[in-house]
Amino acid sequence: MDDHRPGCFFLDFVIYLQHAMFHFIPVFWRLHRVHHTDLDFDVTTGIRFHPVEILLSMGIKMGAVAFFGVSAIAVVIFEVCLNATSMFNHGNVRFPAYIDRWLRLFLVTPEMHRVHHSVLIREFNSNFGFNLSWWDRLLGTYRDQPEAGHQDMTIGLGQFRIPDSLVLPRLLILPFLRK
Repeated sequence: MDDHRPGCFFLDFVIYLQHAMFHFIPVFWRLHRVHHTDLDFDVTTGIRFHPVEILLSMGIKMGAVAFFGVSAIAVVIFEVCLNATSMFNHGNVRFPAYIDRWLRLFLVTPEMHRVHHSVLIREFNSNFGFNLSWWDRLLGTYRDQPEAGHQDMTIGLGQFRIPDSLVLPRLLILPFLRK
């Protein structure tokens, strides 16, 4: 039986790079900010992506799979893990500090990823990983805790704070609106 782990690790790194790209390239950020407009941090945040972003992400992953010849079984394993960990690391759950510290040596925990959803730019431009926490540590984007602490940090984006304007029709057109 073939070892599918290298393909899964590689795809996880591609997702890390893609996530960072969606933060730092303005046209992609316009799409990705839909994910960050959520004023709460819970499992639904893990599926709150603009449809165009989903299509672009699919294209990037398919390109990586084709270019590097990742096996079909590795792709299936990776996609199952990616979707499960997206729900997990956006979950509104907390582990005791000692367990969270141990887990985040390997995995992106909800508390680690919650920092990424802060309104503070230096915090939402950190912790880009979805599955493995190593990429953030290796590439200098890891942030251990939010400046204000988890209890006092503000989730979402500063310019999108009115819940009534964050409804589906508005979110679908958001990337195409002028500032």
